[in-house]
Amino acid sequence: MISNRLRQKSTRHTAWLLILIVAFSLFTGCVTNEKTTYMQDYPESPYSGDYTPPENYLIIANDNLHVRVTTPDPRLSAIFNATREGGAMAVNEESTRLSSYTVQADGTVELPTIGPVAVGGKTLKEATETIEAVLADYVTDADVIVKLVNSSISILGDVRQPGLYPMYRDRLNIFEALSMAGDVGDFGDRYNVRIIRKSQEGSIVKEFDLTDKNIIDSEYYYIMPDDVIYVQPMKGKFLALNQFPYTVIFSSITAAISIIILIQNTAILNSQ
Repeated sequence: MISNRLRQKSTRHTAWLLILIVAFSLFTGCVTNEKTTYMQDYPESPYSGDYTPPENYLIIANDNLHVRVTTPDPRLSAIFNATREGGAMAVNEESTRLSSYTVQADGTVELPTIGPVAVGGKTLKEATETIEAVLADYVTDADVIVKLVNSSISILGDVRQPGLYPMYRDRLNIFEALSMAGDVGDFGDRYNVRIIRKSQEGSIVKEFDLTDKNIIDSEYYYIMPDDVIYVQPMKGKFLALNQFPYTVIFSSITAAISIIILIQNTAILNSQ
């Protein structure tokens, strides 16, 4: 009778151990609605609302610009455009990249025939007008097209489709950028999203909270070309049930507990 009671007591303890292990796994793998909801109302916010975003992107050193000059005379146009193997290049994505000009540290680009032209700190429209003004000394009926070749962003970390994405317009906000990558993953940390951005002084790293509604007043709400967006995983992600073969884990736990029960029962029988 005593042995049966001891066996039942041991079995109950082992069962409770199994329940606690399963409950702990479920609890640590749980992601609350608060952690995944964007733009919530917080009484206190680090974003003051004093920031005014720029209307357009400003060209900086190491940017790559595609500059194309067209005139009524194709031979005259060729003088002002980059060529390959002695002939004019067809206008397509590859030729745009190959015929681009790198903005130097002093903010200038070296153009054929024209020479260095200052474009640093200007918008694409202002750079176009500047080049047209310089061309006026050579030809009066030229049209200029200036495009930013490095107009792409990188999205990394806990997002559904990380990768390099092109920017098809100047003003792209952080939510639109993340939507291109399929949104933040279930276990991505929306409280601490990082952006690495180029500047005249070097790369800048900024962290901000996607769950704060006042993020729209942040200087990093709008994405710039060459930005790197990194969403770090939550600290408890490694315990998330949808990230592991949990059936195998639970089966292993059950098997281990069964072995423990068997050993305990054998020890009780041997002690009798």
